[in-house]
Amino acid sequence: MRKRNIRFYLLISAILGASLFLGGCQRSKGGLTVAGSTSVQPFAEILAEDYMEHQSGEKIFIQGGGSSAGIQAVRTGAAQAGMSSRNLTNQERDLVSFPIAYDAIAVIVHPSNPIQDLSIEQIRKIFSGAIRSWEEIGGKSHPLTLVTREEGSGTREAFQHLIMGKTEISLKCLVQDSNGAIRQVVADDPNAVGYISLGLVNNKVKGLKIDGVEATIENIRMKRYRVVRPFLFVFKSEPDNTAKRFLEFVLSEKGQKLLVHEGLVGVASVAAPQGEGKPNGND
Repeated sequence: MRKRNIRFYLLISAILGASLFLGGCQRSKGGLTVAGSTSVQPFAEILAEDYMEHQSGEKIFIQGGGSSAGIQAVRTGAAQAGMSSRNLTNQERDLVSFPIAYDAIAVIVHPSNPIQDLSIEQIRKIFSGAIRSWEEIGGKSHPLTLVTREEGSGTREAFQHLIMGKTEISLKCLVQDSNGAIRQVVADDPNAVGYISLGLVNNKVKGLKIDGVEATIENIRMKRYRVVRPFLFVFKSEPDNTAKRFLEFVLSEKGQKLLVHEGLVGVASVAAPQGEGKPNGND
């Protein structure tokens, strides 16, 4: 009976959360609402701020919620544009998507952690729960604190696809609802390990090499670092009016320079490493 009640309250909470998210999108009238991935969100906010400085009277509202929520908001009309940090699924390919940049997923630990490099197989075993102590991979004799994103997160889906494959992420992981939250947990816990967008790695955490390759812009550009995903803008149909003008700005030389300055790789620098569509086509 108690389990049934818990499931009921979780369902109600999920429904209320979705309603609040969609309601927030609908309240942003009189401008362009862009909603979705919390990985893309901070970069979109920078782009929108610069765009509005030079486009008098045009308003861009940037909101989070996760990749899947943003795509759903576009589908229902609650937002005019969505942000996704993963490729569209087969069920979502009726929408129109544009890669705006590429991002690497970095595996992060506390700066005091002596580990510098992990293989894909070691990372898979860590996040599946097969490896439980840092001592098993050359670290100190302490249990690992695993930190992951929530279901529906583009970061998690990309990590599942690029790292985990068919191996499930352990249910014992701490679940956080943003890249920033994962970064904070890892920064506060010397035994924690998580994964976030490379562009959000700072001096409070340490990004690890994967299979001996450091996550750098040059290594991504040269396709040596393979844990790379697209950042997409998603629309219900070909964008027009403010949506079209904002997208054109994002893909312009100035917009791309802003994204590169923030640690991403411009669309012209990488030849679709994960098989996604071209900037002017469906995905």
